[in-house]
Amino acid sequence: MKTLNDFDFKNKKAIIRVDFNVPLDENLKVTDATRIEAAKPTIDAILAQGGSVILMSHLGRPKGVEEKYSLKPIVATTSQILGVPVQFASDCIGEEAKTAAANLKAGEVLLLENLRFYPEEEAGDVAFAKKLSELGDIYVNDAFGTAHRAHASTTIIAQFFPTEKCFGTLLAKEIESLNKVLKNSEKPVTAVLGGSKVSSKITVIENILDKVDHMIIGGGMTFTFVKALGGKIGDSICEDDKMELALEILKLAKEKGVQIHIPVDVIAADAFSNTANTKIVDVNEIPDGWQGLDAGPKSLENFEKVIMESKTILWNGPLGVFEMESFAKGTIALGNFIAASTEQGAFSLVGGGDSVAAVKQFNLEDKMSYVSTGGGAMLEMLEGKTLPGIAAILD
Repeated sequence: MKTLNDFDFKNKKAIIRVDFNVPLDENLKVTDATRIEAAKPTIDAILAQGGSVILMSHLGRPKGVEEKYSLKPIVATTSQILGVPVQFASDCIGEEAKTAAANLKAGEVLLLENLRFYPEEEAGDVAFAKKLSELGDIYVNDAFGTAHRAHASTTIIAQFFPTEKCFGTLLAKEIESLNKVLKNSEKPVTAVLGGSKVSSKITVIENILDKVDHMIIGGGMTFTFVKALGGKIGDSICEDDKMELALEILKLAKEKGVQIHIPVDVIAADAFSNTANTKIVDVNEIPDGWQGLDAGPKSLENFEKVIMESKTILWNGPLGVFEMESFAKGTIALGNFIAASTEQGAFSLVGGGDSVAAVKQFNLEDKMSYVSTGGGAMLEMLEGKTLPGIAAILD
């Protein structure tokens, strides 16, 4: 796996695919700069060696050139985070981009305009990728969030750098962390899969059953399993067409010697609302008109035992509707168990939009071994797929 350590960037121009798809408010100010901060170690390392940096990214889903999706408003925040003035080219190819890149001196940074202003970016157009490639000497991919897309800047461009290409610090760390769970894990390994739908996690479950010793199933998915096993789930969310599949998963887990842990009790509510009436009920006995919205105390006790005995933990998806304070206790408790296990020496990897949002919201981010930056990309790796953006560098 080629990384920054395999190159000398002195007097070289590194063209880096970053993921600066950051949220902006109505005044076009960056509201969460996590993704820009995540790219800083890669940029710093190249500048420190006397190289210069050309940054390319997308922002949103523009239809052609749309002012509200310009990357220009993020220049100030990027300059502030990097501690160097960032130049901006109002196009990502063409004369302006070429001139700006050619005039770039050692230690300088240039940000190109939104790649997706060209439909060729998402189409994986070879001619467009070639134009981008002509701006730099070494191609660095540091955008895990888009590594599962075969776009011009994430995958196709790599062919124009047969030997001069590598992973940035962030992307290398993502691959390393996922491999630590999927390939080089210390046992026992526990996967915690939450969220509302079994259907969105099927392939993940199937792929990781060979790699884990315990699987905790939480969130809305719980009720598809409970109903399939004959329990009464009241008005809880359920994918009726996936009940047979749930039973197959349980059977397969048994054959592979994987212990599946499903909540035994839940916090049930008489409405999907933070102010609803709530009560703790057995997961198999949820009354009509009530729905399970969080894991109950006995379930959390069981989960804590499993997590504290684990050496490797993967967490993808919350245990309840944590966006509502009344149903956040299970997810917070789970986060605290994983933090405590990590402190004891376990390796913990958190990934997937909702779990990442939860660890940030409850200030648990620094207590995890690694928090992934790419939801879709991480899920595809967990499904056992080879991501095009990663394959292009390894090629």
